[in-house]
Amino acid sequence: MIPFSILDLSPIPVGATAADSLRHTLDYARHAEALDYRRFWLAEHHNMSGIASAATSVVIAHVAAGTRTIRVGAGGIMLPNHSPLVIAEQFGTLASLHPGRIDLGLGRAPGSDQTTMRALRRDALSAERFPQDVQELQRYFADDDPHRPVRAIPGAGLDVPLWLLGSSTYSAQLAAMLGLPFAFAAHFAPTQLQSALAIYRGNFRPSAQLDQPYSIVAVNVFAAATDDEARRQFTSHQQAFVNLVRGAPGQIPLPIANIDDYWSPAERVHAEAMLSYSAVGSPDHVAAQLQRFLDLTEADELMVTGLFADHAARLESLALTAKIRDRINAAAPPAAG
Repeated sequence: MIPFSILDLSPIPVGATAADSLRHTLDYARHAEALDYRRFWLAEHHNMSGIASAATSVVIAHVAAGTRTIRVGAGGIMLPNHSPLVIAEQFGTLASLHPGRIDLGLGRAPGSDQTTMRALRRDALSAERFPQDVQELQRYFADDDPHRPVRAIPGAGLDVPLWLLGSSTYSAQLAAMLGLPFAFAAHFAPTQLQSALAIYRGNFRPSAQLDQPYSIVAVNVFAAATDDEARRQFTSHQQAFVNLVRGAPGQIPLPIANIDDYWSPAERVHAEAMLSYSAVGSPDHVAAQLQRFLDLTEADELMVTGLFADHAARLESLALTAKIRDRINAAAPPAAG
């Protein structure tokens, strides 16, 4: 059985507010919980007028308080933006409030541009300390020795599973070395997917947290009743990507009838390459695309994402994708042993 999960950025569509987006995020999470998605992750981005999840720990608290069973977490916290102690305290607090439901995914990218990095007081070399910061964070959670001079309270001694996130082979190598689960961002960085998974699985060392490799792969999914409607909804995501490449990010654009009227031929080539792992269409077509993707990656879990401007369409895609998940799992051969 392949679990499906959700990665959400709390997208802010054109004409909406962050408050609208955060209400929609909670509604989306509640629907995901009712449809038996395994986990609901939120991502840290800064200075992005189309994304409302900048204060990621706060949004996780909002979602966890409004749901009952689904795992909620970060996909991820950009650790070089923060002190490991502060993150241990934040997620220790979340785990104390919602025992057994909190995940902590960690990335080393800034989640912002260079100017915003300076506003975050991020050291230009902070990414180089990422392995040490991850291990420091592990110690805060693992070490409940009351005699330690610095402890995370809450946090010390709590079970907060750590994940490493990546869009290249760097975090794959580190996740293998530390024996941590690994999530790859194929939804926007497809080129090193296969090499990252091979490095992770080939070099994995068992740890106290995990005895064998476990991988999540993220993929864009836009499912609708018809191929035409799915492609129309996908134009919001495509426009947002092009706007980012043009250096003019903004709120998530509304769907349009023909994306070719929006992008140049060169932009089309670039966008189609970077968004190549996107399942778009009617349920039959999305099922076939996701099955090929699972066959390619042998992922242990699939994480569904996508920048929808239309919340009702996003909920419909969520429900259709749950049916596709059940269909894929029903057709899968029984596990060995």
